[in-house]
Amino acid sequence: MSYLLNVLYLTLLFAASPWLLWQCWRKGKYREGFAEKLLGRVPMREGDGPCMWLHAVSVGEVNLLGPLIEALRRDAPQLEFVISTTTMTGYALAKKTYADHLVFYCPLDFSWAVRTAMRRIRPDVLVLAELELWPNLIRAAKIHGAKVAVVNGRLSERSYRGYRRLRPLIGRLLRCIDLLAVQNACYAERFERLGASPGSLHVTGSLKFDGAETDRHNRASERLRTWAGFRPGDVVFLAGSTQEPEEALALETFRLLRDEFPQLRLVLVPRHPDRFEAVADLLRESGLPWRRRSTCATAGLSSSEFGTAGQASSGTRQTTPAILLVDTIGELSAWWGTASIAYVGGSMGRRGGQNMIEPAAYGAAVCFGPQTANFRDVVRALLAAEAAVVVHDGRELTAFVRRMITSPAIATQMGHRAQSLVQSQKGATQATATLFAEEMFGLGRQKAA
Repeated sequence: MSYLLNVLYLTLLFAASPWLLWQCWRKGKYREGFAEKLLGRVPMREGDGPCMWLHAVSVGEVNLLGPLIEALRRDAPQLEFVISTTTMTGYALAKKTYADHLVFYCPLDFSWAVRTAMRRIRPDVLVLAELELWPNLIRAAKIHGAKVAVVNGRLSERSYRGYRRLRPLIGRLLRCIDLLAVQNACYAERFERLGASPGSLHVTGSLKFDGAETDRHNRASERLRTWAGFRPGDVVFLAGSTQEPEEALALETFRLLRDEFPQLRLVLVPRHPDRFEAVADLLRESGLPWRRRSTCATAGLSSSEFGTAGQASSGTRQTTPAILLVDTIGELSAWWGTASIAYVGGSMGRRGGQNMIEPAAYGAAVCFGPQTANFRDVVRALLAAEAAVVVHDGRELTAFVRRMITSPAIATQMGHRAQSLVQSQKGATQATATLFAEEMFGLGRQKAA
């Protein structure tokens, strides 16, 4: 099976090589970590104690790990944690967030690469965030003697239909997993139908609710609010995790409303770094005053230099409100805490939406587009609680922002409902950590004995 998978992966890699080379040259993707990805030459772990290897694909999954690691450390302080990721943005955030831990690019699922990585890391437990079913990686972990777990597991209807076509293969793979901690009973049922062992399945809830900050006055958000020069009367409209054409829609909304509502501020946070320049070009063409987060930071500009009304190069104030392009990695969670009105991107195209839990947790008035399959359960809960609104196009986005400004009581009530919903869903991190302590390390049984 490993041989056949290697052939399949090599064939796919060869077929995709023109596109990969283009992405590498044009957008800077896939340039890093070749030895780690293709050969498994990850950093050598020096310690001899018990080790947990946590794999998170990108930024969203990387953000889940912090609270879980802290909870696991309380139950098993002897554990050493290493973190792998797949994307460039995920790696950059992991290096920044988990500077005290070993961080590396996860090897591609070639048998030789994952075997080498296993020998160098020597994990006791391999933890896969959400759903990363790589056969050779899981098989290498089992051969090495490590247990395998999935945390925050989810299985959308679309993914379930696709996996069902390969049920014999997927079933064998799922039965190699010692612990499947999934977000809800629906996902658990789908995993079981695909062949997962019922004894390995546990419903723990979503870790994403636990990782969401609810205090608008947290240190990171306060620092950014001060740096940007936002004043108490400002209405900050933040469009985050955006993709094309969502920045243009948000910018048009701002353009249409800025004269009517001079207190309106716009913050744009594109999802992918390779789009920072395209969004910058869009802002240049708009003729509106704007600033880049990275340029202001590196230039050492103070909050007064990025004022609520913008600054001209001569130092005189402009009458048009400023726009901020956040072209840095890992700050979006804190920026949501500055927002009065939030548009969650990736929801107007085919991506399936991005995480709307974070702005909801801060109590912002939240909206998003109609394409939110990746967060179907969260969206269903928010809409049922009247804690968010779906906007289908730029016209509806503009109408939503206008209504939130002209009816602040409605915006406040919506934000309170969203925040209450997030608070009611917390607890998955501790449930998962307790499950690990009992099922993976036998700590609960030891105490009981």
